[in-house]
Amino acid sequence: MGENPASKVYVSSKIAACEKLGLASIQVTPAATITTEELLAVVEELNRRDDVDGILVQLPLPPQVDAKKILDAVDPAKDVDGFHPMNVGHLVAGRPSLVSCTPAGVMEILKRSGIAVEGANAVVLGRSDIVGKPMALLLMHANATVTIGHSKTRDLAEKTRRADIVVAAMGRAAMVTPEYIRAGATVIDVGINRVTDAAQAAKYFANFPERLAGF
Repeated sequence: MGENPASKVYVSSKIAACEKLGLASIQVTPAATITTEELLAVVEELNRRDDVDGILVQLPLPPQVDAKKILDAVDPAKDVDGFHPMNVGHLVAGRPSLVSCTPAGVMEILKRSGIAVEGANAVVLGRSDIVGKPMALLLMHANATVTIGHSKTRDLAEKTRRADIVVAAMGRAAMVTPEYIRAGATVIDVGINRVTDAAQAAKYFANFPERLAGF
């Protein structure tokens, strides 16, 4: 819903992934003026449909909609984003459940890349319900020692430099700079930021001229 640039990128990526995997996908785009009650009715209809196995609510929702009510209304068995309190509780308790997609993907990247997580010092930059918190929990369940850094953390760069694994999910472009990372550390950036200012792009990609081509 709405015109959030990052959301549009996410949704198009999800649709493309479904096509690649041979999964049927339905994009439901209610009017930006929809009320919480009206959107709850849409969710309830999807909950009842036998041909719908998973539901993803693309955040953020318009300000007049109570996002927590919408997320809580999704059938936990269809909550493939792992946002429902029941699934979050299962994650905290270390029980099998549907897990937030991006953190689960990060764990898969670490596994496939042969990165040792057990015993590693890991720093998660960001404390959102969508990425930061579930990411920290998954790393802890894998026996990493986890620090969560955010905008109020003192000496953030110093704390991050101690990490063997850094997961950046701050929602701010170019937040992590070289002084944040020690040699040999593994860095995974899960943020998507739309950069439209030419001066900013030139600063961010000064060492990557191919990224600036055609900006």
